[in-house]
Amino acid sequence: MGAAVWTYKAVDGAGVPSKGQVSGPTKDAVTEELRSQGLKVMELSEKKNVLQADLSFGRVKAAELTVMTRQLATMISSGMTLLRAFYVLEDQLENKKLKETVGAVREDIEAGLAFSDALAKHPKIFSPLYVAMVRAGETGGVLEASLDRISDQLEKDDELRRQVKGAMAYPIVVLTFAMCVLIGLIAFIVPVFVKVFADFGGDLPMITKVTVQMSNLVTGRWYLLIAVAIGGPIAFKKWRKSESGRKQWDHVRLKFPFKIGQTVQKISLARWSRTFAALYSAGVPIMQAIEITGQTSGNWVVEKAMADVIESVKSGGSLTDPLKEASIFPSMVVQMIAVGEETGNLDAMLTKVADFYEAEVAAAVKALTSILEPVMIILVGGIVGFIVIAMYMPMFKVYDAIK
Repeated sequence: MGAAVWTYKAVDGAGVPSKGQVSGPTKDAVTEELRSQGLKVMELSEKKNVLQADLSFGRVKAAELTVMTRQLATMISSGMTLLRAFYVLEDQLENKKLKETVGAVREDIEAGLAFSDALAKHPKIFSPLYVAMVRAGETGGVLEASLDRISDQLEKDDELRRQVKGAMAYPIVVLTFAMCVLIGLIAFIVPVFVKVFADFGGDLPMITKVTVQMSNLVTGRWYLLIAVAIGGPIAFKKWRKSESGRKQWDHVRLKFPFKIGQTVQKISLARWSRTFAALYSAGVPIMQAIEITGQTSGNWVVEKAMADVIESVKSGGSLTDPLKEASIFPSMVVQMIAVGEETGNLDAMLTKVADFYEAEVAAAVKALTSILEPVMIILVGGIVGFIVIAMYMPMFKVYDAIK
């Protein structure tokens, strides 16, 4: 029998509690090994293997990570040690996935790993931005201030995301309803008219022929629609995540009509400037800050601009020259960053840019919602109108023939 990994909780001779992991073939052998180290075992359970652990699904919401980070900052600023703060967090966290991750980070810290290195082992929970700001806080001895900055950053990012989701909810609900109405009309109403048209004889108008073909497709080959409904989004997601697909999609998004493209641009600029300001003011080295800002911007056009900025700074150039070439950066942003660079006040300028664009996003989202409302009404009306006209046009032809 191979050695298994066991999780234990124990107390030493002085009654100080400790917990961790140990390898051993059986429960008795592990208990004996811990006893030889002067530990009295309180709890002992076999840890799941890697395959089993990977099958445990779970998601960590941005709000949960923000609250955890804020609590960690508060505990450290009150004089609590990092390790003890993690024990407290581990006991009170409700999200299973976050609790397991915090436990793993705590074990790594206990094993002598740096806090930032322990976080870097969990990239799905802790982003490069999070890790870089913690590392800067560790290096500068201002960890609690860095954690507070991370909390602010996560809150702003989550607020931005919620604004966009809120704006998207209305059109998604209306479009879903419109599609259900369309399928309902085509599947149940049109076949009734088709029987009537068969009695009429003669040639049907083109609009009616198209509708009848759609009806035949929905009623006769419904499995194709289900395949498209499931396969379409999956194929789109795969394409969007591919290297070439991401580039094309990020370019196309910026050119969407009805001010959608402008709103996407403002969201990208707000996130970019807020992230850059947070990293720079936390003391992250400028080159690393530029690189991470590009990675976390959420748009390939911004990422490409950041790669050009890195090349410019490496060769002794300025931050702003490559930004002038990138179409996503308006001249106002470029000028403000140029002034910040010259005066050594770059983080303050970036924060001003972030505040401005976050306010712009809020206004743009309201404007977008008011534009989308009439567009959605016209769309739903157009769908119903198309079916009605297609079904009644042959009737009018027959009526004309009778006259």
